[in-house]
Amino acid sequence: MKKEFLACERKEVFLLLMFGAGMMGAYTFILRGGVFCNAQTANFVMMAVALGTGSISQGLYYLIPVCAYFMGSVISELLPNPVKKIHLFRWDTYLVAFEILVLFGIGWIPLTINHHIVQVMINFIASMQYNTFRQAESIPMATTFCTNHLRQTGIGFVRYIKKKDGQALLRGFRHLSMLVSFVAGGVLEAFFCSILMEKAIWIALIPLGIAFIILAYGDIKEEQRDFSSVPRGH
Repeated sequence: MKKEFLACERKEVFLLLMFGAGMMGAYTFILRGGVFCNAQTANFVMMAVALGTGSISQGLYYLIPVCAYFMGSVISELLPNPVKKIHLFRWDTYLVAFEILVLFGIGWIPLTINHHIVQVMINFIASMQYNTFRQAESIPMATTFCTNHLRQTGIGFVRYIKKKDGQALLRGFRHLSMLVSFVAGGVLEAFFCSILMEKAIWIALIPLGIAFIILAYGDIKEEQRDFSSVPRGH
């Protein structure tokens, strides 16, 4: 029996990805240059400040992570159709496997190496993840940063108070759960950073590995490799 939602749309997958994203954010901030690579607003602000204060070369540097993020969104938009012709897994499943490989590789890069290399790698995979996973059971969701989740949590609670809208309250709690998952991932990663150093990013392989198993099982067993179905939001 075909389920209402694809495996890549399930809320538990989004929570696992958000948990991993919290780990990536804490890892790059603590060990890889004091930056947050899951989104690009800060890079645009820092580029503008650098250019505005006359630091042209420093300002132009920020084009590197911005372009990496841009290329991640472009590639993740182009690959799903060709990939589904393989008839093994959906694009979403391949992407999580790719993220696992990238993070595993990052764990072997010493902290003495230029942090920009790791930052760009995480820029790239975070962009692909953000662009690929868009709706959790029909609710628009981001899996790499928190701003909209905070906004939507507030909207849901206010609509419930004003209109007794139970569905709005449920959506608010869904967004709140994503925030909690992100923070929990960051807390756990921060703890392991001082113990495992550059290999602390391997802790993020746990939630991503579980997400991969859910996605792969859905592709092979539950959805019988029904690659014609398109996730909502695409």
